[in-house]
Amino acid sequence: MQTEVFTKTYFNYINGEWVESESGEVIKSISPANRFEVVGKVQKSTITDLKAAVDAAKTAKKSWWKLGGPSRGNYLFKVADILEASLDDIAETMTREMGKTLLEAKGETARGVAILRYYAGEGMRKSGDVIPSSDSGALMFTTRAPLGVVGVITPWNFPVAIPIWKIAPALIYGNTVVFKPATEAAVTAAKMVECFERAGLPKGVLNFVTGSGSVIGNGLIEHPDINGITFTGSSATGKRVGQGAVARGAKFQLEMGGKNPVIVTEDADLAKAVEAVISGGLKSTGQKCTCTSRVIVHEKVYEAFKELLLEKVRSIKVGDGLSEGTWMGPCASESQLNTVKYYIKVAKKEGAVLLCGGDQPVDPRLKDGFYINPTVFEGVTTDMAIAQEEIFGPVLALIKVDSLEEAIEIANDSEYGLSASIFTANIGKMLTFIDDMEAGLVRINAESAGVELQAPFGGMKSSSSGSREQGEAAKEFFTAIKTVFVKG
Repeated sequence: MQTEVFTKTYFNYINGEWVESESGEVIKSISPANRFEVVGKVQKSTITDLKAAVDAAKTAKKSWWKLGGPSRGNYLFKVADILEASLDDIAETMTREMGKTLLEAKGETARGVAILRYYAGEGMRKSGDVIPSSDSGALMFTTRAPLGVVGVITPWNFPVAIPIWKIAPALIYGNTVVFKPATEAAVTAAKMVECFERAGLPKGVLNFVTGSGSVIGNGLIEHPDINGITFTGSSATGKRVGQGAVARGAKFQLEMGGKNPVIVTEDADLAKAVEAVISGGLKSTGQKCTCTSRVIVHEKVYEAFKELLLEKVRSIKVGDGLSEGTWMGPCASESQLNTVKYYIKVAKKEGAVLLCGGDQPVDPRLKDGFYINPTVFEGVTTDMAIAQEEIFGPVLALIKVDSLEEAIEIANDSEYGLSASIFTANIGKMLTFIDDMEAGLVRINAESAGVELQAPFGGMKSSSSGSREQGEAAKEFFTAIKTVFVKG
């Protein structure tokens, strides 16, 4: 029997109003820590709902752009303050809804606050450059124009930070937004959108529509008044987003999967490497696009590294994310749990050796949740599924090599190229790794997961459409350069 922890039903936010979907139907958000617990309900929206949201955004776009950067920035500063004041409530909702530990959820929400303040400041920064003209009697300069209406499609694994790092730059650069979150984390997203409402954002500037990807996601892709789409999610879905946008000439930005390697050389600090692999690979239950998946270790230190790693992994406490001492929460959904279990089964079948984990916790208090123990395999070869396919779960694949060259070759043997890390004390090896690694984010003596908010973020190969998010790089997607020539 399902228990409703939060009884509130969240409506769509369209043209400054919280409105019920035309369908009259809702979708229950189920807690991954307890399948019988309902965290809240969101709207099962229709194309008619989406059209209303796009119409509102289209109507609002000119006045929002004419407001000017400093004034738009002031709104974002207000949102940041409200989000900060709501941090504990939103973080707890996030933990209950998608399983991230409370400590991590608080960290993510705080990151959202920092992103808002960063982009609020962008409203006071330059938007172009003066360019010398060959005509001495003329002035030539560049400025930037917004795309117009931007569709934002986000995943469930970072229900605050990822939407904000898309919405904040979209707004500060003068665009209006229609936001569709992943259903699995839509209650958390709704609470985040409430912060924008409470900041007094003008009607139609930010619109929030929940529902299935097949209806609302596809509707955004196909709508003729959506000028740009920014998407984070799986590679398969991202390719469909890109194809749909290209078909009608809309601008698109895709941040997709990863199969991120960490290389451990023979001169590495093994204790630091182990801590980074565990943090990068198992925090958030391995549900990060930048999480460590493949651990490529030099044969001279392989056994020592493995023993240190297993000792730490076996000590990890799995729990509901809210309980004291919990280090790793559940998978975000039953579907995601089944995906992880599938890859563990395939790994065994293909000959990988299970060193620890691979099963669900025996604690009876966890029997109704989507839990899996942190898992480590060795004897992994590059042709195995767990070395090639994104699992999005707490599964580490150990691969033994005899040289840095072999390690980099294996690290690059992937369709993905999002992030990568190396642990070494040798500057020459660092420089070789930086030059030869096919990844958009390379880190030295640090975990593969994470990037600072002021730095460009994005991948290579199938991990990205080539554009970059965050920092000043976000301006390149959300605006177009306009060259101005003035003759007296």
